[in-house]
Amino acid sequence: MKIYSTLSGKKEEFSPPGGEVKIYVCGVTPYDDAHIGHAMSYVIFDVIRRYLRYKKFRVRYVQNVTDIDDKIIDRANKLGIAPRELAEKYTQSYFEDMDALNIIRAETDVYPKATDEIPKIIEVIQGLIDKGHAYPAGGSVYFRVRSAPDYGKLSHRSLEAMRAAECAMGSQEKEDAMDFALWKASKPGEPYWPSPWGQGRPGWHIECSAMSLKYLGDTLDIHGGGQDLIFPHHENEIAQSESFTGKKPFVRYWLHNGLVQLGGDKMSKSLGNLITIKDALKKYSADAIRAFILNSHYRSPLTYSEEGLEAAQSGAVRLLRIIYRHDKTGDKGKALDAAPYQQKFIEAMDDDFNTPQAIAVIFDLAREINQAADSGFGFKDAKEVLLSLSRKVLGLKLTPTKITTYAPTIIIGPNPTPELEERVNRLVEERVKCRQEKDWQRADEIRNKLAELGVELEDTPQGTKRVWRRTPSVEALDKLIAELGL
Repeated sequence: MKIYSTLSGKKEEFSPPGGEVKIYVCGVTPYDDAHIGHAMSYVIFDVIRRYLRYKKFRVRYVQNVTDIDDKIIDRANKLGIAPRELAEKYTQSYFEDMDALNIIRAETDVYPKATDEIPKIIEVIQGLIDKGHAYPAGGSVYFRVRSAPDYGKLSHRSLEAMRAAECAMGSQEKEDAMDFALWKASKPGEPYWPSPWGQGRPGWHIECSAMSLKYLGDTLDIHGGGQDLIFPHHENEIAQSESFTGKKPFVRYWLHNGLVQLGGDKMSKSLGNLITIKDALKKYSADAIRAFILNSHYRSPLTYSEEGLEAAQSGAVRLLRIIYRHDKTGDKGKALDAAPYQQKFIEAMDDDFNTPQAIAVIFDLAREINQAADSGFGFKDAKEVLLSLSRKVLGLKLTPTKITTYAPTIIIGPNPTPELEERVNRLVEERVKCRQEKDWQRADEIRNKLAELGVELEDTPQGTKRVWRRTPSVEALDKLIAELGL
């Protein structure tokens, strides 16, 4: 098994020395609803966790919540509420989104909040001061970047190059413009905590170091986050963590996911060009969003597109239909062997978590299952392999929201309202009438236009099956009904 580490710039054999894989991933700053960019990162690291557990590794996963930050304070002030109230609201919202996306929260996983870890943060800062790596000034505390000789090794830049590129502007109290804050002196109206250096709050970078050290120890196996965190956040984490413990490496494997782009720019709250997870889930299933993300390699940028999500939704429907194919126990005395596909899946995931290739294997197996079913061969064991890899590793739910016995309905997206169901039923009844009268053209027109709106119709011996890939609007259905003169 090989994974790409940002630190070495190459794929390395994955061989964690302990009996437990220790993973730390940078979490959200909760001042607004989470967006698809967040979904990309946390779906990816969810699949990495799932796969390591599938490979029988014990995994301890820590992901922080940065619940005190300049952005939280600014947003709370604009809304006229306390920063803690704002952070708690959007932390809860974040976990609701993660649950909806089927992001696992195992018993060994920890989600610490920065404001709950102030004593550990102060301990680490004091340790850095005692060792000469940090200094207090004006009620704040700064890290001496020049005290870390290999500073820049993660982003592969020299200190002088970083100084020129970043045009670092320091306050007069800093010894060097590149020095960064470990503790920030309080300003009027801001939350603060007591410390040996006066009232203040922690800097962003030290929060992650303190929490990873507390919950995972001096050395981590995997540290993850978006590529936008490589510098300065993760660079600073390395410098302060290794300076505090005196141990190297702080992290054995650095994994960074690509960023979601919308209109050519990185999707972010600050730019305002984002699609929230909640908005996406109104149109597409969690399986569609996960498949859309996993169809791109985690280190590559991902361009958000409705077309891509539509394709992912269709793919999820195809896999879901496998569940309802009944094995006739191999009428011809043969059964599909899924072992080669399982091996190809493992080979893909062992190669730096190549989820696009792994998903391709899943669809190859799905195609073979359908062919086996059509030919009267057995496929029960193959279907179990497909469902196991899809659910346990890729995290796809592959469970419809609703199924009825007669004229079965499969809902992939959000549940339709009674008003929507009533309109679709009227259209289906009209189509049944057209088929009885052999008006095939009008029947096909109804089916095709409903499919364009996200509702596919399939004729079965039990009736007309509705497959809701997404929920159309009432207005769109009313317009179709009016066009048909109903």
